[in-house]
Amino acid sequence: MKENNLLPDLAAYLYEQSRVEGGRLPSERELAEHFNVSRGQVREALAILEAMRIVERRAKSGIYLTTNKASVEAMALFARAGVPLDPIQIYETVELRKIHEIKAAELACSRATEENYDRLRQILKLSEERLEAGEGLAREDRDFHLEIVRATQNSVFHKVCSVYYIMGEQRLPIYFNDPERGRRSHAEHVQIFEALLRRDGNLAQALMNAHLQGAESYWKGLIGTPGEPAPVKLEKA
Repeated sequence: MKENNLLPDLAAYLYEQSRVEGGRLPSERELAEHFNVSRGQVREALAILEAMRIVERRAKSGIYLTTNKASVEAMALFARAGVPLDPIQIYETVELRKIHEIKAAELACSRATEENYDRLRQILKLSEERLEAGEGLAREDRDFHLEIVRATQNSVFHKVCSVYYIMGEQRLPIYFNDPERGRRSHAEHVQIFEALLRRDGNLAQALMNAHLQGAESYWKGLIGTPGEPAPVKLEKA
């Protein structure tokens, strides 16, 4: 196995084993044998997972999963490895993304450079081409939103928001399976871009809020609102 594949695969395997084996996790030796790598490689990978608060290694006791303490980066790693987020995590991620990107739209109005505008134009052009070809906009949607965050000229802000899109890699294509949703999203992107061009922070925030409200409502409809009972489906008489 290639070393750059070990970390996400190891995280996913430990998560799976914790469910199958009732919480018991394999030893370093067993993990090395399973992945056909050295114990040193396993030890280094476990050290990274421990720093991300995914696992805890206890002397003379073993390896324990601590995903309830996991960092945001760890949640992104799980998403990339194919480990599903629970419904509450999905809802909270969408909610937090909305809060951040509304502020990003405001900041971008005063900080965006011509390079940012040119990149946004290119993304919108690619979106039009994909719509004409009957294809989804998952990649272009991600690129459009992250370019607005990049236009804040705050690199830490961009890194934080990038994590949301890593966590949503499996969900965005599902959202854009509906061609009409793609066309509507693109039209809203164009409106947001025009507000950015006019450097109208209030309008850009309002448009971004309305745009992300649609995505939030979609996921809320699928998973329900945390803390509320799931909707009851009535059978026809």
